[in-house]
Amino acid sequence: MGVEGRWHLNAAFSHGAFLFCQPGGWRMYRERKAPTFFTVVLTDIDSDRHYCSCLTFYEAEVNLQGSKSIEADGDDDDEEAEEDGLIQPAQVFAPKSLILVSRLDYPEIFRGCLGLIYTVYIDSLSFPLEGLVANLFVFQVPVAGGSQKLFSLGAGDRQLVQTPLNDTLPVTCKSVALLFQQLGIQNVLSLFCAVLTEHKVLFHSTSYQRLGEASRALEALMFPLKYSYPYIPILPSRLLEVLSSPTPFIIGVHSMFQSEIQDLLDVIIADLDGGTIKIPECIHLSLLPEPLLNQTQTALSLVLHPDLEIADNAFPPPRTAPSNLKLLDKEVRAVFLRLFAQLFQGYRSCLQLIRIHSEPVIHFHKTAFLGQRGLIENDFLTKVLDGMAFAGFVSERGPPYRACDLFDELVALDVDSFKKEEISPAKLQKHIRELSEQLYRNENPNPHMAFQKVPRPSEGSHLRVHQVPFPLLDDEKVEKLMQEGVAKHTSVQLSTRPERKCVVPAGPPVVSILCKSGSVFNSARRLEVVRSCISFIFDNKILETEKTLPAALRALKGKAARQCLTDELSLHVQQNRAILDHQQFDYIIRMMNCALQDVQYGQDCSSSEEYAVASALLPLSTAFYRKLAAGVNQFAYTCIQDHPIWTNQQFWEATFYSEVQSQIRALYLNTPQEKGIIAARPKDIDEKEQTAMDLAAEQLRSWPSLSKERQQELVKNEESTVFSQAIHYASLMVYLLVPLDTSKNKLLRNAPATDWESGSNSIVTNSIAGSVAESFDTESGFEDSENSDVANSVVRFVARFIDKVCTESGVTQEHIKSLHSMIPGIVAMQMEALEAVHRESRRLPPIQKPKILRPALLPGEEFVSEGLRVLLDPDGREEATGGLLGGPHILPAEGALFLTTYRIIFKGIPHDPLVGEQAVIRAFPVSTLTKEKKISIQNQLQQNMQEGLQLRSASFQLIKVAFDEEVSSEMVEIFRKHLQRIRYPQSIFTSFAFAAGQTAPQLIHPKQKERNTGFRTLSKTIVKGAKRAGKITMGRGSQTTLKKNDRGSRMTWHEDDDISISDDGEPPPSSTLRASEKSTMEQLVEQSCFRDYQRLGLGTITTSSSRSKSGEQFRITAVNRLYSLCRSYPGLLVVPQAVQDSSLHKVARCYRHNRLPVVCWKHPRTKAVLLRSGGFHGKSVVGLFKSQNPSSTAPASSSDSSSSLEQEKYLQAILDSIPIYFKMNGNNTLSNRSLIGLSPGSERRTSRIPKMAPVHLDIPFSNSFTRGGMWASLRSSSRLSQHPTVADVGARLAGKDLAPPAGSSSLQAQLLKQQAAFYIFGEKSHLRGLRVDSSLNCELVPVDFADTRQVKASFKKLLRACTPSDPEDSFLKALEDSEWILQLHKILQLALTLVELLDSGSSVLLSLEDGWDMTTQVVSLVQLLSDPFYRTLEGFQVLLEKEWLSFGHKFSQRSNLSPSSQGSGFTPIFLQFLDCVHQILEQHPLEFEFNQYYVKFLAYHHISNRFKNFLLDSDYERLEHGLLFEDKGDKQARRGICIWECINRMHRRSPIFFNYLYSPSESEVILKPSIIIPSLNKWDFFTDETLSTGPCYDWRMMAVRSESSEEAETISNSKRRIVWPCYSSVSRAQPDAITKLLADIEKLEGKLNQSAERWQTTLERVRISIQEDLKQEGNLRKQSVSISGLIPTSSLQAFQRRSMLHLPDSSLGEDRSTATANGINRRAATLYNQFTPKSEENRSYEGILYKRGALLKGWKPRWFVLDITKHQLRYYDTGEDTNCRGHIDLAEVESVMIAAPTIGTPKHISEKAFFDLKTSKRVYNFCASDAPSAQLWMDKIQNCISDA
Repeated sequence: MGVEGRWHLNAAFSHGAFLFCQPGGWRMYRERKAPTFFTVVLTDIDSDRHYCSCLTFYEAEVNLQGSKSIEADGDDDDEEAEEDGLIQPAQVFAPKSLILVSRLDYPEIFRGCLGLIYTVYIDSLSFPLEGLVANLFVFQVPVAGGSQKLFSLGAGDRQLVQTPLNDTLPVTCKSVALLFQQLGIQNVLSLFCAVLTEHKVLFHSTSYQRLGEASRALEALMFPLKYSYPYIPILPSRLLEVLSSPTPFIIGVHSMFQSEIQDLLDVIIADLDGGTIKIPECIHLSLLPEPLLNQTQTALSLVLHPDLEIADNAFPPPRTAPSNLKLLDKEVRAVFLRLFAQLFQGYRSCLQLIRIHSEPVIHFHKTAFLGQRGLIENDFLTKVLDGMAFAGFVSERGPPYRACDLFDELVALDVDSFKKEEISPAKLQKHIRELSEQLYRNENPNPHMAFQKVPRPSEGSHLRVHQVPFPLLDDEKVEKLMQEGVAKHTSVQLSTRPERKCVVPAGPPVVSILCKSGSVFNSARRLEVVRSCISFIFDNKILETEKTLPAALRALKGKAARQCLTDELSLHVQQNRAILDHQQFDYIIRMMNCALQDVQYGQDCSSSEEYAVASALLPLSTAFYRKLAAGVNQFAYTCIQDHPIWTNQQFWEATFYSEVQSQIRALYLNTPQEKGIIAARPKDIDEKEQTAMDLAAEQLRSWPSLSKERQQELVKNEESTVFSQAIHYASLMVYLLVPLDTSKNKLLRNAPATDWESGSNSIVTNSIAGSVAESFDTESGFEDSENSDVANSVVRFVARFIDKVCTESGVTQEHIKSLHSMIPGIVAMQMEALEAVHRESRRLPPIQKPKILRPALLPGEEFVSEGLRVLLDPDGREEATGGLLGGPHILPAEGALFLTTYRIIFKGIPHDPLVGEQAVIRAFPVSTLTKEKKISIQNQLQQNMQEGLQLRSASFQLIKVAFDEEVSSEMVEIFRKHLQRIRYPQSIFTSFAFAAGQTAPQLIHPKQKERNTGFRTLSKTIVKGAKRAGKITMGRGSQTTLKKNDRGSRMTWHEDDDISISDDGEPPPSSTLRASEKSTMEQLVEQSCFRDYQRLGLGTITTSSSRSKSGEQFRITAVNRLYSLCRSYPGLLVVPQAVQDSSLHKVARCYRHNRLPVVCWKHPRTKAVLLRSGGFHGKSVVGLFKSQNPSSTAPASSSDSSSSLEQEKYLQAILDSIPIYFKMNGNNTLSNRSLIGLSPGSERRTSRIPKMAPVHLDIPFSNSFTRGGMWASLRSSSRLSQHPTVADVGARLAGKDLAPPAGSSSLQAQLLKQQAAFYIFGEKSHLRGLRVDSSLNCELVPVDFADTRQVKASFKKLLRACTPSDPEDSFLKALEDSEWILQLHKILQLALTLVELLDSGSSVLLSLEDGWDMTTQVVSLVQLLSDPFYRTLEGFQVLLEKEWLSFGHKFSQRSNLSPSSQGSGFTPIFLQFLDCVHQILEQHPLEFEFNQYYVKFLAYHHISNRFKNFLLDSDYERLEHGLLFEDKGDKQARRGICIWECINRMHRRSPIFFNYLYSPSESEVILKPSIIIPSLNKWDFFTDETLSTGPCYDWRMMAVRSESSEEAETISNSKRRIVWPCYSSVSRAQPDAITKLLADIEKLEGKLNQSAERWQTTLERVRISIQEDLKQEGNLRKQSVSISGLIPTSSLQAFQRRSMLHLPDSSLGEDRSTATANGINRRAATLYNQFTPKSEENRSYEGILYKRGALLKGWKPRWFVLDITKHQLRYYDTGEDTNCRGHIDLAEVESVMIAAPTIGTPKHISEKAFFDLKTSKRVYNFCASDAPSAQLWMDKIQNCISDA
C-alpha cells in the first residue's frame, strides 16, 4: 500500500502543518543556516497518529514588496514566509520546508527521501523532481512481520525498508538510552511514575529532534501500557495555551519559551539539556512500591554504569568497548519490561470473564488484585489501575485467545524465577541481556543489511550565493507518473500475513509483592475454637457456647478464621439446618457481624478480603432464619445490614461479576461440544480444573467455524445467564438495603459511607448510608413520605447498579427495561414482609441483661444520676484484655455508669463468662475530668455501632463506654449536663470537700423524682454556709483603709535615703501590735510556716529593726499579716534583720506579683540560707505598671531608680546577714556528686563511692557571665545521652581559656577564691536588667527551665501514653515523646546544684517565673534532700503547708478546678514535684518515714476535690473564704475535710503510709540521688489501676464494710478470686510480712476480746525485744562498733542495705514527735543502738514539769525524762506514755538559770519554781511544782552538762 494512497492530501493537514514546520514561529534570518530535519507527531480526530517529517532550508528573499503566492503541492509544501516590510535592502533569508506526512513511523527513511529531493534540487542533478515524488508515492511498503524491501526514488539511490517483527512492541532506535544519558536514572524514574499516574509532563530543549526522541522514549518505557492522552513531542509557539489544559499530557517545547512555562503550577518540567526535572510542590508524586523501586534502580545502574561495580578494584580489568547505544537502549527497555511483568504479575487471575460471544467482555477485579498483592495502601499501583492506560490494557490483553508478544511470556513467568534473579546479579544480567536481544531483533530482524546508498548534497552547498528558488512542481506530471507506476505494480499481489493467534498463558496466581510470610499465629487453635463454637451452637449447648463465644469472636480477627466460619456455616445449610431457634439465631448473627466488623476495621485486612467475606456471607444471610410467628420468618440478613459494605457499589459489581463468571463457566462446561473440538482438547485436563478463561479461549478459537444460528444461540444463552443473575442480585440488594425498621429513617443521612465510625448511629440505622444522598424528586409525594423515601433511595441505588452492569455485560435493552420495572415491586413486597417481621421481633422477650450493681459511696457522697446501662470498652491499655501475657479478659464489661457528687463510677461484671463472677469498677473524681467527647463505639458484643462516651481524667484514667440501646440520647445529654455542672462548682463551698461534711453519712437511694430537689436544697445550705463563713473573713473595709494609709505614707518620699536601711534606724511607730490584730497574730503563729521557722532558728517575730538580743541575722516580720505587701505570700516572712518593714514595699515592687526574696530555709550546719522570690521585673515602664501599687506622685524615673536602689540595698542586706561559712572551712567545696564541674579533673577526695561513675549535670557552662566566674547558664541539653568524663566536663566548665590544672589541690584553692557567698538563679531575660555591684560577693546564674506551657503539653502526651484510647505506638516510645522524664531530670538537676551550694556554705536565691511553680518545686526538693526532718510524715506535711500552700502555689488554677480556670487546662506542677519525690524515695528507701503509697495518695487527692486543702490559690484566698484558721468555737460550721487530719487518722489506725525500711543514716544527712535519665523510672501511679475496687486512694478511706447484700447475690458464691496486676491491689492480695503479722495480731486480740493495741506500740515492743536478745548474746558492744562502719551510706548501696535488714530495722516509729526543739529530729533509737527507751537505767531522773510553748502559747504539764546515757532530756504526754513527744539534746544546752515568771503561768506555783534552759537554738521556759524540785532539776541538768 502506498505511503499515502493519494497524491493530494486531506486538506486537514495542510492548513495546520505550517505551524509545526517552524514551531518557533516563521521569521526572516540575516544569514543562511544549514538545513534542518525533524519529525512532528500529529494526532487526528480518530486518535490515529500521523508522522510529519519536515526538512527546512533557507532561500534568499528577493521580492520584498509583496508576499509570494503560496506554492502548495500535496506533501511538499513550500510555505510562505510572513514578512514585515521594514527589512533593510540587505540580503534576507526565508525558511522553506519540505513536509512529508505519513501514517508510518519511519523517520530515517523519510529523512533520506526528503534529503534526496533537496540534494537533487541544490546540486541541480539531472533528475526530474516530479519523478522522485511520484516514485516515493508509488512504492509499496512491505507487510509487517520482519520483512524487508529495497527501493529507489530513481536518483541513483538504494534504500532499505525493514518492518519490525512484532507491531505491538515500540521501536526506539536509541532514544531511551539518550534520555537516560540526558536526565539520569532518578529523574527518568520520576518521569516514568508521573506518566503512569497521569501527571502532566513537559520537556524542553533547544533541539526539536531531541524533544521528539525524548517523548518517544518516555512513551516506549510505558509498554505494555499505551499512552492515551495528548502526545505532542513538538508544540508550536502559537499553541502554547494547550499547556494549561486540564488533562495529563506529554509535550515538548523549544527552550526559547522557558520563561512562559515557568509559571505552570501542576506540570512536571524536564530540562533535557540541563539534565534536571522540576516537580512543583503541589504535586505528590507516587513512586513505585518498594522493593520494586530499589530493584529497578539497581538493575538500571547495572546496565547504564557497568563500571561502577569495579570502580574500586585494585586491578581494574582492561577497558571494554562502550556498549553500542542501540543495544544499551534495548537493555534499559528490558529492565522496564521486567518491572511491568513484576508489577502486573498474576493479573490474569483477577480478570472476570462476563461474556465470550460475540465479543469477549472482561472486567478486572481491582480490589482483589491489590489486596492479594498486599498493596492496598500503595497509591502508585492504585492510581495506575484506575488510569485510562490500564483500562486499555485490560480490554486489549484481557481476551484469552489473541496474538501474544514478549510481555505475555514475561508476565506468565513464575515468581520464583524473579526472586532468584534478585539474589544473583549474574542471572539478572543474563535475563536482561536475553530480553534486550529479543527487542533488538524485533527492530533489526535481518542483521546482514543490504547495501544502502543515498546521495548527500555536496559540502557547504547551502551557502552558495546564487541559488535558484525551489521550483514549483507540476501537478499533472506527478499525477501521470504516479498512475504509470501504479499500473506497473498491479500485477504484484500483496500477501497479507494473517495474525497468529494463540491461547494466552495464564501465568501464576497473584502473590504479595512484599513477600511477608503471613503470621501463622496459632491459627490452627483459633480455627478449632471457631469450629467448636459453631458446633456447640447447632447442638444447642448454650453453656459451652457462652464460654467459647468470646474467644471465637476474638479469633475472627484472622483471615483463616473468617474463611472457616463461612465454610462451616455453608456446610450446615447443605445439611438442611438453616432453621434456628432464637438463641442460636442470636449467636450466628453475632458471629456474622463480628466477621464483617473485624474485616472492616482490622489492621491486616484489605478491602478485597472485606469483599470476600461479605460475598461469602451473602448466600448464608438469605439461608438462615428463625420462625417468629405463623408464616413470619426472620432471615439473618435483617440483622447484618449495618455494615457499610452493603452500600458499596464496587462490592456489588465485583461480587456480581464473579458470580456471572462462574455461571458462564458452568454454561460452557455442560454444553455438548462438537466432536472436532473435543478432539482438540488435551486429554489430561480434567473438566473440574478448567477455568472460565480456558473455556473462553477454546470458544473463541472455534467461533469463526460455527454456523450463524449456532453463534446466535450462544449469544442468547449468555445474555440470559447474565440477565438471570442480574434479577437475583437486584433482589439480594433489596434484602440488604431495606431496613428492618422503616420508621427509624436514618437511612438518608448524608454522611459519606466511609465516615462510618464517626457518625453516631443507632442500631437500626440502615446501611445505605451516603451512597444515596441525593435530594429526592418532588413527585414522589409526601403522603407516606417516610416509607417512600426509603423505598426511593433503595430503588435508585439498585437501578444505578443494574444500569451499569447490564450495559457493560451487553444485556439487551428490553431486558434492562423489564428489570427496571420489577425493582419497585420487589422493594414494596420486601417492605411489607419486613413490617410483620419487625412487629413480631419486638414481641420477643428481651435478652437477659446482668443486674445493675450499685457502687458503695463515701460518707457524704450522693448519686446525681442513676446508673446508665453501658458496656465498658477496652482502650489502648492491654492488661485488662489479656494483653501479651494472656490472663483474664476483664474487659469488655457490662454494667452501668454512675455520676455522684464526687466521682464518675463504672461498675459491672466482665462479659467473658470465664471471668464473669468478679465486679469491675473503674472510677475517677469528677474534678479530674480533662476531656469528654462523644464517640461511636463498635459494640464488641452485638457487633454494631453505638453511641458512646470517652471520659479522660487527669488521675490517669480513661473510661470509654458504649451506651446500651435502652439508654436514649436524651439521657446521655442530661448526664453530660450534670457532669459539666459538677465539674466546675460555682463556689468552693459547693465542691465535694465541703458538701461531704454537710450531709448525713448514711447511704440514701433517693427516688427518681426528687433527684433535682435534693441537689437544689443542698446548694442552698451551701450558700448559707458560705455566708456564715463570710463572717469569719476580715472586713474588706479595714483592708482598703490600710491600703490608703500605705499609699499615703508612700507619697511622701522622694529622696531614697529617707527610708534607707541603716543600722541605727529608729523603730517605726507601730512597734507594738494593735489589739485587733492580736487574734490574727495568734493564729498566724499556729501555722506550720512559723513552727518551721522556729525549728530552723530563723529569728523571732519583731517589727523593729533594732538587733534582737541574740544577735540573729534574720527576723520574722508580720508586715504581710493582712496580705497588703504580697497577696500570694504567707502572713509571716523571714527577712534580714537590718531591713525595715517600710522599705519592703519598695523592694517588692521590683519583683513579679510583689514576691520579694524571703528566707525559707537555713542549713543547720553551714548556716547558709535558701531564699525564694518571683522573677525580676524588667527595668522598663511595663515593669513599673505591673507593680501592684505604683506611686502616684513621684515621677516614674525617680520611683524606678529608688525601687531598684532599694532592691540593691536589700540584696546587700541579705549578703551582710549571710554567715560566710566556707571561709573557715577550707575543704568543703561542692562535692563532685552532682556538680562534677566545680572540681574539674579531680577524683573524689574520699572515695566513698567506689565503682560509680560520677553523675554529671548536663550543664554546658560558658564564660558568659557578668563576672566571668565559674558559673554560666544552667541549661540542660535536651538529649541526655552522652555523659562525658570528669575531665571533659571540667574543661567545658572552665571555659576555653582555662585548662584543668594538673594537681587537684591547686584547683581547690582556686575554687575557694571563685566560690561566691551568694548565688542568684534567675531567668536569662530577667538577669539582664539586674545590676550587681562587682564588689559584692555575689553571682548570677541564668537557668533554662520548662515553663508551664511545656509542662502542660508534656502532661497531655504523658496522659495519652499512659491511658491511650487506642493501641498506638509502644508505651515507651510515647513516654519518651512526652519529655516528662526529661523535665524531671532538669528539675532534679537544678535542685541538686542548690543542695551542693548550700552544703558548701553559699546562700542561694531562686528567682524563676512568678515564683510559684518551678521555684516551689526546686525549693521544696532542696529542703527535702538536705533536711531529714522533711522526710518524716510530719515534716513532709510542714514542707507542703509552708512552701506550697502558704507561698501561694496556684492549686486551683493549675489543677483546673475552678470555673475561672476552665480554659487553661491541667498544668500538674505539684504532680511533677511528687514524681521527683518518688524518684528520690525509690533510690533512698531507708531515708523516708513515709512510703510510696503516701506520695501517690497526695498525687491523687490534690486534684480530687475530696479535701479542702488544695482548693484555693493562696493563704489570702483561704482567709477570705474563712478557711485559713480552724475556728475553734464553731464546731459544726462548715469545716470541710482536711487531708492532714485524714492522713493522721489513717496512720494511727494502720501502717498504710509507714515505710518499714525507715532507718535514717546518722552520718549522711544530705541525699544525692542519681539523676541521669536511665536512673529515673516511670512512676507506677501513672499506669496502675485496680479494677476490683476502683482507685485504692478512695476505698481505703471508707471503713471497710462487708459487701452489701445485693452484691453477694450477683457475685456468685464461688471462692475464686482473680489476682491480676490491673485487677486487684497487689498489696492487698499479698501483703508484706510485717503488715500481715500486724493484722494477725489484731485478729487474735479480737478473738481474745482484748482491747486492740496500737500498731506503733506493737512494733516498738518487737524492736525492743530483739535488741534485748542481741544484748544478752553479749556481743552487742562489738557489733555496734562494727555496724556503724558496716552500714554503707551512699544511696547506691541503700539497696544492699535493704537486703540485710531484719524486720525491726525500720526504727519502728519510736516517737511520732511533733516538731521538736532540735532541728534535725533524729529518731532516738534504731536497731543498732544498744539502749531501749523504757529500760530503767536510762531514766536517771524523771517527773512532771510545766513547759511553755512557743510565742503566745500557754504552759502545759509534761512528763520529762532525763537520760544521762543518751544525753538528752525527753518529754512525754504522761508518765505511762511510751511515745516520746520530743527531746532536747543536752549537748546543745548552754546554760540553766532561775527565771522570772511570765504571763499566763499556772496559778498556784511559787515564783521560785521557774527556770530557763538556754540552747544554741532557743530558750525553753520551764516551771516545776515548787522551788525545791526546780532546784533539783537544775542541778541534775547541770551535772549532765558538766559530765559531758
